Amino acid sequence: MSEAERANLVAVANEPRFAAVPPARIVPMLADEGVYLASESSFSRVLKAHGQSAHRGRAKAPKRGRPPTTHIATAPRQVWCWDMTYLPAAKVKGHWFYLYLILDLYSRKIVGWEVHEDDQSDHAVHLARRTALAEGIAALANKPVLHGDNGSTLKATTVLTMLNWLNIKPSYSRPRVSDDNAFVESLFRTAKYRPEFPDKGFDGLDQARTWAAAFVHWYNADHRHSGIRYVTPSQRHAGEDRAILTARHELYLQARERNPARWSGDTRNWTHIDIVTLNPERDSVIQAHLEANNIQQVAA
Repeated sequence: MSEAERANLVAVANEPRFAAVPPARIVPMLADEGVYLASESSFSRVLKAHGQSAHRGRAKAPKRGRPPTTHIATAPRQVWCWDMTYLPAAKVKGHWFYLYLILDLYSRKIVGWEVHEDDQSDHAVHLARRTALAEGIAALANKPVLHGDNGSTLKATTVLTMLNWLNIKPSYSRPRVSDDNAFVESLFRTAKYRPEFPDKGFDGLDQARTWAAAFVHWYNADHRHSGIRYVTPSQRHAGEDRAILTARHELYLQARERNPARWSGDTRNWTHIDIVTLNPERDSVIQAHLEANNIQQVAA
């Protein structure tokens, strides 16, 4: 690459919208704008040469654990995950606000959320009913599985009664094993490492709800999720991701044709991810599901 091209890569990577974004997300975001400057590895090499190879965010590397059960989603509204997390209050030490959240496993879209001043099963009941209504669950022949932890709030009799009325099947993690609900735990981790998250806590319930609304909008509509080929959860939930990934593939083919010497092999893998598994511990279960539904598994 020429010095001018390298300088342009550094300038783009340091634009305000990319300042805290790694090359893995910069490249597909540019591709969605019809722009191809260089591959992810080229971005990384150039940034490293300019002393900018450090992690471009606040989070630390995740750790893996062995999950216990298996749920499989091949489309939205098949498997949901939900949980509650604490949001610290700034004015009173030891006081918290409570964020309840439902995530669609297949699309990673946050399909329901609420913030409250206390932790009560009635809040979970209301969230489940409101989310089912918003997602049109009543019209579905097969209702979603709703996976959560073993906390008393999500297992309360009132919650189970509501799920039974909605024909939603509950699923629970093993006691004291947070990895059993890893997708939601990862989402909460992303939320609390966002630059907008107040380190000193929230001044009140209104501020906590305002922050949550902004985070949900960013996560659903703007965030290019690494687990779904760097499309946004809203795009995948709406079925728009196939066309986006196809367009990216065509863009990469054109870029390789213009500069074949820069490519040593195939272009980046933009194939659509058809299957998402929650806690995929048993290959036999996954294979049986694929065969029963005549689904071809695509390598991620």
